[in-house]
Amino acid sequence: MVEQKVVFESGNELAAYAAKQINYHVMGYYPITPSTQIPEHLDLLKAEGEHDVVMIPADGEHGAAGICYGASTGGGRVFNATSANGLLYSLEQLPVQSGTRFPMVLNVGCRTVSGPLSIKGDHSDIMYALNTGWIILFAKDPQRVYDFNICALKIAEKVKLPIIVAFDGFFTSHQKRKVQIVAHDKDVQDFVGKLELEYHALDKEHPVSIGCYMNEPDLLNNKYQLHLAMEEARKVIPEVFKEYGEFTGRTYSMVEGYMMEDAEAALFVLGSSYDTARLAVDKLREEGKKVGVFTSSVLRPFPKKELYDLCKNVKAIVVADRQDSYGAEGGNMSLELKATLQDYKANIEVASLVYGLSGRDFYMEDGIDMLNRAYDIAQKGKVEKRFDYFGHYKGKEGYEPPKYFEPLVGDKVRPGVTSVTVDEATGKMIAKGGIVKDSTRMPKRWVAGHGACPGCGIPVNVNMLLRGIEGEVVLLFQTGCGFVVTSPYPKSSFRVTFIHNLFQNGAATLSGLVEMFHERQRRGELPKGDNFTFIMISGDGGLDIGIGPAIGAALRNHRMIIMEYDNGGYMNTGYQLSYTTPLGARSSTSHVGKAQAGKATFHKDTPQIFAATNIPYVATVAESNPTDFIKKAAKAQKYANEYGLAFIKALSACPLNWNDNPRYERSVIDAAVNCCYHPLYEIEEGITTITYNPEERNKKIPVIDWLKMMGRTKHLAKPEYADIVQSIQDEVDRRWERLKARHESPIL
Repeated sequence: MVEQKVVFESGNELAAYAAKQINYHVMGYYPITPSTQIPEHLDLLKAEGEHDVVMIPADGEHGAAGICYGASTGGGRVFNATSANGLLYSLEQLPVQSGTRFPMVLNVGCRTVSGPLSIKGDHSDIMYALNTGWIILFAKDPQRVYDFNICALKIAEKVKLPIIVAFDGFFTSHQKRKVQIVAHDKDVQDFVGKLELEYHALDKEHPVSIGCYMNEPDLLNNKYQLHLAMEEARKVIPEVFKEYGEFTGRTYSMVEGYMMEDAEAALFVLGSSYDTARLAVDKLREEGKKVGVFTSSVLRPFPKKELYDLCKNVKAIVVADRQDSYGAEGGNMSLELKATLQDYKANIEVASLVYGLSGRDFYMEDGIDMLNRAYDIAQKGKVEKRFDYFGHYKGKEGYEPPKYFEPLVGDKVRPGVTSVTVDEATGKMIAKGGIVKDSTRMPKRWVAGHGACPGCGIPVNVNMLLRGIEGEVVLLFQTGCGFVVTSPYPKSSFRVTFIHNLFQNGAATLSGLVEMFHERQRRGELPKGDNFTFIMISGDGGLDIGIGPAIGAALRNHRMIIMEYDNGGYMNTGYQLSYTTPLGARSSTSHVGKAQAGKATFHKDTPQIFAATNIPYVATVAESNPTDFIKKAAKAQKYANEYGLAFIKALSACPLNWNDNPRYERSVIDAAVNCCYHPLYEIEEGITTITYNPEERNKKIPVIDWLKMMGRTKHLAKPEYADIVQSIQDEVDRRWERLKARHESPIL
């Protein structure tokens, strides 16, 4: 048996450790709770020089899946991790990979699929993958997460199919346990063996066509071959499990049961609930009730025979599904187990319960309740209720939600803080007002009681924007801190209509609402005099994953505002790097160590991207320059209501992840402006105007003076990072000089 050692780690950390030991060629990834710790931990290990995996931060889960597919066609080993809507966003790519027969390993930390949004664990995501042609293993505990990740690669490469290792979000992904791991990486690499593909895209002597268009006969044969590969996996999985048992002393089977030998009634559950259910079995056995519990470690190929052999002697089964296949009276495991029993003509009564959605805890007492239901069915010989939800409750009849705020309409939101007129000579908008003390007359649309961290720049920047917006507004927030801290059901921090949609689709969603408003007005369904200013709030990397739909909205020139609060990372999931994170900055996916020096690329220039779409108005703002901010908000409203889309970017402080003092965030933002990392300017109908020039005021500072104010970048002040600092300074200077040239010349 191989030499091993004991560690105390979580499921996520163990998935990353197995990937480190295998030393994959490439990991394409995108952060999403609760699987984000996998790339985080793998990146930490890389910073320490423990592996050579090329880690590629994608623009979204769809892009991550594309990166992985492209890498796998190159003949190397590929790894990824995702959860929930991330899995769904990548879903169309999964059959492409299985249909072209390129193996890889994907970890899925199972989580609730939105909406409504919840980041807690259940199985509603993984069940969408059942029909993608991927092998799916399900690990019930952290030990199996580690072991299955090693077995998975070998299984995938033997049958030439991609494979998923799924496990419960939080219950397994974050739960720390004492586990055994192989002591030496080379032993793991010897176990999985050498990858030898028959074809790949990097063999110049044997060029191939990958992903051809197919008509009916060939496509049918392709899918039949995929079916044969999945059938081969039925044999390969037990073989690899046995081989792994000889390697480590831990042998697994496709299914597992407890006290099933003489059970009259049984409970079927997946994942971490299995161990809890075993305790419930013990309790009922003490009462003389012959009950048992069983589970499956493999979802695809579905182990029909093995499951039937486990449960064929029971009289009744309750299947507890941690998701629902709506309208089918049971989750996917209920449907598949019922179909299995029908195939074997089994005379077993089955009832289905949907439980544990959104991470609702499963206690021993719940297992006792479910097992008692199964036992009662076995004693009576019939099922009185074949399907139900477990733990739901009836609402109060006649309940009326309390109104926390009076609506902000009419003169209340038209205090005359700003006014905007058109200069007939130049065609430019002239904004007047915006004096900070006067702007306090504008009632706050976002009020106190939210859950933002002390010093968070998001409420500061959004409220500053809204001080310059006269009249009624509709806000749309993409997923991110700004959304999460303001809208825990059933309360809201907003005094105006608020909508949420996912990271990648906010701009498209708001554009649909904008056009519905104008069309309903045109048809006379809404009063002609009414008007709204429609504003999308994005940040926390939302214009990485959401940049495509946002550019689409800009190119269509909908009458709306997009505001980006740029906090320089995915702060709502624990500060992973985004494309706006500064070069060299420390984050949970750009660690600083002997083999790595923080983020490896420059920050994205989002305003210039939007300027290239030829929208009528683009501006940058900062809380350190409030009057400039408020005037630009007023201009953006004028452009959005009369001409088309306006884009505003604010640099937004995040003390928690910038690792600085919340008391001094305005000074930090001011330094970013004065070093020209975040210059203040506007682009009206293609004409650039710098609205604050630190050189003219003798306030321009080196970029390092700003970087060393934050814990995430203060390491750059050390001599060994001088080259990185110089690169940042050169790029900031280049962008500033180009901006000044555009300011001087209207044709640029």
